[in-house]
Formats: sequence, C-alpha cells, structure tokens
Amino acid sequence: MTTPPSDYDSTRHPDLQAWLTERQAAFESWAREAGGVDRFDFSDASLDALEDLVKETFVESEEITAQRRSPFVQGAVWYIGETLRRRHEGWVWKFEPDVAFGLLPAFYPAVPDPAYLDTPCVGAPDAKPGEHWYPLNTLRRLLATEDEFDNPIDERLVGMIEGWYGEDEGDDE
Repeated sequence: MTTPPSDYDSTRHPDLQAWLTERQAAFESWAREAGGVDRFDFSDASLDALEDLVKETFVESEEITAQRRSPFVQGAVWYIGETLRRRHEGWVWKFEPDVAFGLLPAFYPAVPDPAYLDTPCVGAPDAKPGEHWYPLNTLRRLLATEDEFDNPIDERLVGMIEGWYGEDEGDDE
C-alpha cells in the first residue's frame, strides 16, 4: 500500500484505466459465455440473470473472493458497476484509497488482503470516502444467508441497488 499523492484523481488511476479498457473489450465474450449478449442489456432482468448465474456458480462468498481475478468475476464486477454508472448521471468509476488509513492498496493483487478494498467502485465524482458502490462486495453479499445479527436474509441484486438509492435520495417512507 502506498500513500496517494495530494493531487490523486481516483478516476484516473492507471490500473483502473487499463482494467476498464480490458473489461469493455471483453464484455461481448463475457456476456456470450454467461448466457448471451442479448441477455445482458443493463436492465433489471439482466441483473436477475446475473444473480441467478452467480448463485449457480458459487456457494459461499469466500469463493468469489478467491476467484475475484477470474474472467467471470471480473466481468460480473464490471457489469454491475457499469449498470449503476449508466443509470446514474455523472457517476464514474473510481479506485479509492482505504477509508481508514488513506492508503492506496494494490489494484487486484494476487493474494487478497481482506482488510482492504482493492477493487474499483462507482459513484458520484464528489462522493466522500465510503459513499461508493463496490460491485465485488455486492457479488459477495448475494451469497449471504444471514446478516451481522444472525437474522436470515434473502436479498436480490435489483433490490439491493434500489434500496440503497431509495435511502440515498431521501425516500424514508
């Protein structure tokens, strides 16, 4: 981990830029292997299809963490983030320093350090640290069966996204 320079632009991290270029170029191939290009059109139905595929492929969130550099998981991370970015005007991809320490982790290192977020996120350009959506964590959360209080949960990907934005936009009804 390194300390980012004072003029660090989280949208211009060179590894992020390379990753985005790579992911966009690989999208059609990823979508074809995941069930068909027409199926992945950035709609709610496509998020449901992705969720079903993730749940068919993985049993525990630790499997996703262990395979987070695999083409399937990388494609799913990009797809979720890109869907969010397209739905929210002005949102951008970012690679943020660690919230607690202000240090910049390695970008998808070979060995995961669960204490740090080492993956790209999406959010408003002026969002504060911790106010970003981390697609890898979303994938992991899809497999959770209990919350931090051991209560059973059964969330859907679309519901996670809609719920988060409903709160953010002041829909406290």
